[in-house]
Amino acid sequence: MLRLITATVCCYCQHVRVVPPLAARSCTRLSPAENQQTVDALYGLSVDIRRVRKMKAWVLHRTPAYVNEAACLLRGLGADSLVIARVIEQHPEAILCSPEEMQSQQELWMTVCPSKKDLVGIIEKFPASFFTSARHHENQRANIQFFQSLGINKRIVSKLMAGAPQSFSQPVQQNQRMVQTLQDAYLHLGAREDNMKVWLQKLLSQNPYVLLKSPEAMQDNLLFLHDRGFSSIELYRLLSKLKGFVTELSPDGMRHTLTFSQDTLGCSDEELREVILKCPALLYYPVPILTERFQNFLAVGVSMAQIMETPTVLELTTEIVLYRIEKLKAYGYDIRTGGLEALNGTKKDFEKSYGRLQLRRERPMFNPVAPLIASDD
Repeated sequence: MLRLITATVCCYCQHVRVVPPLAARSCTRLSPAENQQTVDALYGLSVDIRRVRKMKAWVLHRTPAYVNEAACLLRGLGADSLVIARVIEQHPEAILCSPEEMQSQQELWMTVCPSKKDLVGIIEKFPASFFTSARHHENQRANIQFFQSLGINKRIVSKLMAGAPQSFSQPVQQNQRMVQTLQDAYLHLGAREDNMKVWLQKLLSQNPYVLLKSPEAMQDNLLFLHDRGFSSIELYRLLSKLKGFVTELSPDGMRHTLTFSQDTLGCSDEELREVILKCPALLYYPVPILTERFQNFLAVGVSMAQIMETPTVLELTTEIVLYRIEKLKAYGYDIRTGGLEALNGTKKDFEKSYGRLQLRRERPMFNPVAPLIASDD
């Protein structure tokens, strides 16, 4: 008996195929084959193809791809084989930029980079900032000209382009508006105009993403803090510190944090402002994080008065605090009587303090009135 053959039409591929009647009728879209020329060229550059397939497999299916052209440009800037492979592994989309786009970017970046070596260093750390679509080039060029017209150091401009490329891809009018808002706030708070360029350079280098924030948000936050009793001088101090910069915050978030901190510390409005000025980062932390950190200090016998004296310890995670307390305790240091300052700082700062405690314990004390032991000679 002959087996019946049924002709079906694939709903995706729209062509007739012959299948047995009892077979599954499902149809799947076949992915296009990898561009073998691309794969071979990447192998030739010792690029980890497995990593590319895992992270950005779609790049290997695109045509055209400019693997050798990207490698040639990087080599011309002074990059060695390891750097070239690392850049492509980190940002495979680089090979989809046309030679014209890459050349245009090189010319643009060299207007703010002191040397090709500096540019290679930027590309190695921020490849996505360099290998961009041609549709952004005009905005990039206009924004470079704008920041240079402000007298901003070229190195700062290149740092902005690398760290916050979106701010240079957006229309220059948006950056002009935010910079004008920053300048107005700076002068309104009583700062001197002749210091403004230095202040703006420092601010942008510390927090390049400020350019992506809303000017209205910054104004709302400054107004909120002013209503909470911060003077113009105090607001200027906050505005000048990276961790106290108020574009990252919102009035509602700060209100919850300030209310909780004041209730927990049991302090006055004036005392709370002093705590914030010592530790602006306190404004950032949500209530659950602060709750955990306060509770952990209380659990080891630290008083609220000690925390108010050294509030920057609240910037440390619970794990870091407990680890440092145990290390200090091993050398006889009690934070309940010796103060919290020894906990503060970066890992390097703490290791220095810890090292001094070691020396103090291991070095014998010299007694100036003790008799000298004479030799038998």
